[in-house]
Amino acid sequence: MTNTERGTTAGSETSRIHNIGYRSYDGPRLGRGYARRSLYSQSLRGSFGLGRSAKSKVLPMLLLGVMCMVAAIIVAVAIATPGTTALPIKYTAFAIYLQAVIGLFLASQAPQSVSRDLRFRSIPLYFSRPIERVDYVVAKLAAMASALLIITGAPLVILYVGALLGKFDFVDQTKGFGQGMVSVALLSVLFAALGLVVAALTPRRGFGVAAVIAVLTISYGAVSTVQAIAWETGSTGAVEWLGLFSPITLIGGLQTAFLGANSAFPGGEGPGVGVGVVYLIVVLALVAGSYAVLMRRYRKVGL
Repeated sequence: MTNTERGTTAGSETSRIHNIGYRSYDGPRLGRGYARRSLYSQSLRGSFGLGRSAKSKVLPMLLLGVMCMVAAIIVAVAIATPGTTALPIKYTAFAIYLQAVIGLFLASQAPQSVSRDLRFRSIPLYFSRPIERVDYVVAKLAAMASALLIITGAPLVILYVGALLGKFDFVDQTKGFGQGMVSVALLSVLFAALGLVVAALTPRRGFGVAAVIAVLTISYGAVSTVQAIAWETGSTGAVEWLGLFSPITLIGGLQTAFLGANSAFPGGEGPGVGVGVVYLIVVLALVAGSYAVLMRRYRKVGL
């Protein structure tokens, strides 16, 4: 064998030439809008464990089932009770009574929505292109608000359909249902904004869950206690103003002022329209402030 032949044989055993075939992408470019919608859809599905492990579906589906089951029981009792002409609970009051279930859902799903991205440092991948920081924040907020609207709105639909099947007054039930949906829409946006801010500031999921529960539960307990003390000591005028310091009492005050709901404040004292405007301004300020905090938070981690 000649040296040329020997070199050729050795080279063929150790060298490889691969035609990878790099070429520019010439397909459709779907852009920011598609990326934003995809992130929204993925986040909304993730709130109910869809597309995740079976274990991830248990808690959100269980909480949704509890909400719907309570509504179904109320309807069944109302229809089965002779002489009943209306539901025993107002549409606007349902979410307030079931606030613990709603708070648990938010506490479990808000950290899941944002904490993992922060903990595993995947945010820069989102912000590479075409998505931008505002798209991420808006998609996450919209998805969490939509998830909360589903878990709070579905029971109201059950109440409404059941009331119509029970041949209760159509006009009254439709009006009440509309007021209830406005109420839970406001609740969903406010709770979603606050929950995501708390979760984004506490990247570890366990801390995020505890922090969200604390924000909702401790604030409500503290405000309710101080309101009761104010009522018992004769400072009745302070009761409606104290409601500004808890997310749940904020929604309750708005319902009383604008949606015809019975006040859950001590003594049945709720804000009138004038003070209700202040409640609305505070809710809008909290949502806008939460959005600003999220934008600032992701400006730091996205660069």
